[in-house]
Amino acid sequence: MTSGRFGSLVILLSLALGGFALRAQTAPAPLTLEQALALARTRNPSLLSGRQHVTATRASEVTAGFRQNPSFTLSGADVSLPANNPANPYSYTANVSRLFERGEKRRWRLDVARAATDVTQSQYGDTERQTILQVKQAFTNMLAAKAALKIAGDNLASYSRTVDLSKARLNAGDISATDFDRIDLQLAEFEADTNAAKLDLIQASDQLQLLLGIARSTTTFDITGTLDPPALTQTLEQMEQSALAARPDYQAAVQSVRVADASIHLADAEGTTDPTVGGEYERTATYNSAGFQISIPLRVFDRNQGEKERTRYEAQASRFAETAARNQVINDVDQAWAGYEAAVEMATRYNNHFVAEAQRVRDNLEYSYRHGGTTLLDYLDALRDYRQVNLGALTANQQVWLSIHQLSFAAATEILP
Repeated sequence: MTSGRFGSLVILLSLALGGFALRAQTAPAPLTLEQALALARTRNPSLLSGRQHVTATRASEVTAGFRQNPSFTLSGADVSLPANNPANPYSYTANVSRLFERGEKRRWRLDVARAATDVTQSQYGDTERQTILQVKQAFTNMLAAKAALKIAGDNLASYSRTVDLSKARLNAGDISATDFDRIDLQLAEFEADTNAAKLDLIQASDQLQLLLGIARSTTTFDITGTLDPPALTQTLEQMEQSALAARPDYQAAVQSVRVADASIHLADAEGTTDPTVGGEYERTATYNSAGFQISIPLRVFDRNQGEKERTRYEAQASRFAETAARNQVINDVDQAWAGYEAAVEMATRYNNHFVAEAQRVRDNLEYSYRHGGTTLLDYLDALRDYRQVNLGALTANQQVWLSIHQLSFAAATEILP
C-alpha cells in the first residue's frame, strides 16, 4: 500500500516537472510592431547612449550659471620676530576680493547653454527617429521573409505532390523513366528556393533583434503582423505641415539660430570691463588697519572684437542652414509621398488582377497535366509564373509598407491609426 502511494507520488512529481520543463521551453509570444518599437526605445544601445549624452549636456547649464567665486588671501611677515621689536614688527594681512561681471554675462551664458541643450535633445530625437525607421524596415522585411518562406514552402509542397503522382504513373507504366527524371530534376529548384527563403528569414530576424538590443539572437524570436496595404487619410499638405512642426533635425536647425543669437549677446558682454573689488585687514604689531582695492582692466586693445564679428557671421550661417533644413524637409516629404503613390499603384495591380489570374492558370494547368491534357513544360511554366507573380505581389506589398515607414520618417509623424 505504501509503495503504491510512493509510486503515485513519483508519477505526479514527474508530470509536474515535465510540465514545468515544457513551459520553460515554450517560445515567447510573437512581437507586434508596437511592442518591437517600445522594446527598441528601452533597449537599443545607441538610444541609451544618446539619452546619456543629453543628460551630460544638460549638466553644462549648471556650470554656465555659476557666479564668480570670491578670493581670500592671508599672509604674514616677520611672524618669528619678537613682538616688541620696533624695527621689524610682525604683521598679518587678510584680503577678500571678488570679480563682478558686467553686461549680463551669466544670463547669456545660460541662454547659450540652454539652447545648446535643446539642440542636443533634438539631435537625439533625430537619432531616435532614424532608429525607429530601421526597426520598422527590419520588422517589415522579416514579415516579408516569413511570407516568402510560406510561398516557397507551398510551391515545394505542391510540386512534391506532382512528383509523387508522377512516381505512381511511372510505376504503373504511364510515363517513361526519362520523363520522371525530368520532373524530379525540377524539384531541386523548388528546394533551393525554400532554402534561400529560410536563410533570408534568419538574416532578417537577426537584423531586427540587433536593433532591439538583443545581444545574442535566438531562433525562438518571432513577430506577427500583416503586409496588407493600409489606406492613408492624410494629404500631402498635411504631411508637410506635420514635418515642419515635428522634424527634430529641423527643430535643431531652428534652435541653432537661437544658440547663435545668444552667442552674439555673450560676445558683446565679454567685451565689457569686469572690475575686481576687494577689502583688506592688516595688523602690524599692536596696530590694526583696514583698506580696500578696486581693479579695473583697461580694455584699450582687446575688446573682444574678433568674437563679436565671428558670432555675427555664425548667426547668419545658422539662418541659411535653417532655410536649407526647411527646404530639405519639404523635399523629403514630397519624395516619400511619390514613392508611396508608386508603391500603392503597383500593389493594387498585383492584388486586384495578377495574383488571382496566376492562381487560375496554375490550377487549370495542374489539373490538366495530371490528367494528361497538357505538357510538363506548360505546367512548369505555370508554376514559375505563379511563384513569380506571388513574390512580385509580396514585394509590392512590402514596398507599400516601406514607403509608409519612409513617409512617417520624413514627416516625423505616425501616419497610421
